[in-house]
Amino acid sequence: MTKICEYDATTWDAEFAEDLKAQALAGIEEGQVLFFPRLAFPLTDAERHFLSPATVGKSKNVSFDPLTGALKGFSEQVSDREALGNMMARFASSSRALVTNLLSHYRTALLPGRTSFRPVEAAGRASSWRKDDTRLHVDSFPSAPVQDRRILRVFNNVNPDGKPRTWRLGGSFEAVAARFLPSLSAPLWGSAPVLEWLGVTKSRRSPYDHFMLQLHDRMKADLDYQSGTDQVTHDFPPGSTWIVFTDQVSHAVMAGQYLLEQTFYLPLEAMQDPAKSPLRILERMMGRMLV
Repeated sequence: MTKICEYDATTWDAEFAEDLKAQALAGIEEGQVLFFPRLAFPLTDAERHFLSPATVGKSKNVSFDPLTGALKGFSEQVSDREALGNMMARFASSSRALVTNLLSHYRTALLPGRTSFRPVEAAGRASSWRKDDTRLHVDSFPSAPVQDRRILRVFNNVNPDGKPRTWRLGGSFEAVAARFLPSLSAPLWGSAPVLEWLGVTKSRRSPYDHFMLQLHDRMKADLDYQSGTDQVTHDFPPGSTWIVFTDQVSHAVMAGQYLLEQTFYLPLEAMQDPAKSPLRILERMMGRMLV
């Protein structure tokens, strides 16, 4: 089962002892969740006005690109868009400081992805089964291939009403792959460049991306797996932070409202032990290279 390891940091620029850094690095690559129960992300008075579902338009979240400053997904009712962007930029910067201090082995290789603010209640939100994040899954993006990069995410619960973010956590990636690998089909020859040419994908979809996307879908579609696999439920309270490789840890978001999330990408070769990555596990199990 997925293990949750607690750390006592209370500031985003905290310094960590070398033994804790080594423990965290080994743990996250094994598929653990690094949990900071007292690491809050304080909001200003102006930013608290964004704690409303009315902050988003038709999407479920506001998206911010730390590289370009582009802000998307907010509703027309948001008058102070600069303040909203500043809040998300500050979370992106804080998340990077935390990750690079604790997981300093990744410091020079970490690539920033998008920042997300999710003000909509996760429980009961209507969606298709494929987009239903209350079902156990590992992350894979249909339009954004990762090729040989890992997906590392930092989450913070900013709920002002004392409500936790409730997750279900499943078993190891290898156990998930062993269950579903026999049902996965190989990509059609020549499909990857066609998908890129048509704009369906932003870059070339590798065989690894293809199989991970199928794995994501098979997990969500299998209701026997959803109800019958070994799993635990964990509440992440307001004012807490957690870091996890979401391409490796099977997870489902059952409830919670008002979340900040920062995505990072990590090249495989930057890991301490690349053999523990989903890519290397699938290559070993399938007996072939996937990138």
